[in-house]
Amino acid sequence: MKFGVLTGGGDCPGLNPAIRAVVLRAARAGHETLGFLDGWKGVRDDLTRPLLPTDVTGLIGRGGTVLGSSRTNPFGREADAAKVLETLDRHRLDALIAIGGDDTLSAALELHRRGGRVVGVPKTMDNDVTGTDWTFGFHSATAVAVDALERLRDTAGSHHRAIVLEVMGRHAGWVALATGLAGGADATLVPEEGYDESALLARVRAAVHARGYALVVASEGIDLGPRRGSAGAKDEFGHELLRERQVGVELARRIEESTGIETRSAQIGHIQRGGAPELFDRILATRLGAHAVDLALAGRFGEVAVLRGEVVTGIPLADAVGTSKVVTPAWLDLLHTFDA
Repeated sequence: MKFGVLTGGGDCPGLNPAIRAVVLRAARAGHETLGFLDGWKGVRDDLTRPLLPTDVTGLIGRGGTVLGSSRTNPFGREADAAKVLETLDRHRLDALIAIGGDDTLSAALELHRRGGRVVGVPKTMDNDVTGTDWTFGFHSATAVAVDALERLRDTAGSHHRAIVLEVMGRHAGWVALATGLAGGADATLVPEEGYDESALLARVRAAVHARGYALVVASEGIDLGPRRGSAGAKDEFGHELLRERQVGVELARRIEESTGIETRSAQIGHIQRGGAPELFDRILATRLGAHAVDLALAGRFGEVAVLRGEVVTGIPLADAVGTSKVVTPAWLDLLHTFDA
């Protein structure tokens, strides 16, 4: 049996351990693995490299992805879709393992609908893939955000300022939620809740009055209504590029203008994505990658390996894509216990 593997979408800690798990699990069963470079672009344009066990044994603690990644939509045009099918046929692949978030897995689902033998592995630092309790990359990335918030606490306290930390999160606020909870933020703003400026200003004023500084965590995808800064441009899957929305900058401006409190903002952006995966992500990526191979060996194509409680299992790709897993009311209730 011949496996292919790709990593698509934004990078995050855990991709290399997942690749390692795929290659070693396949090799243990006597099968070879071909790596596609730069996500679905590699399948479309036939960019490959063989992956032997000796190529991946040292990847368990390495960040990023040795295969490279991109946000290529392989089914945006029928000409590209034809190239994808031709590449897979040319290499006589028996199974393709697609590691990625909603866009990558949506492409995998489309390939399955066109007769491709594909299995998915969910990853995203946003933790927003439906059907799995956790995605690898989230815990490591959020640990970086919490560290940044702790450092900003020192500066805010030293200068008696309010500081806004902008973190990643388009439709789901899991990164902001975890950062705010673990870092003890005075206010945490997530896309799942409507923006309440009066409540935000009240929390900032109360925190500064009580101890001389305030910390605010905000998801980059929150809707502030009329605002300054909008990227406008979109990626191949139609998503607005968020890097220029400047949510943190806008919030800091509003806070300072309304309260008179000196306010700064920090956007750590892609710093959250890099670096070695932490313990949980190393193990989760390993389990999901290995189980994806098991699903393929069992002929369960069109499925994605997911974590449900303590068990890794497979569910249909159709059940994992198309909608984001968002922060639930129970989590929001817990969050507001500490910012009330």
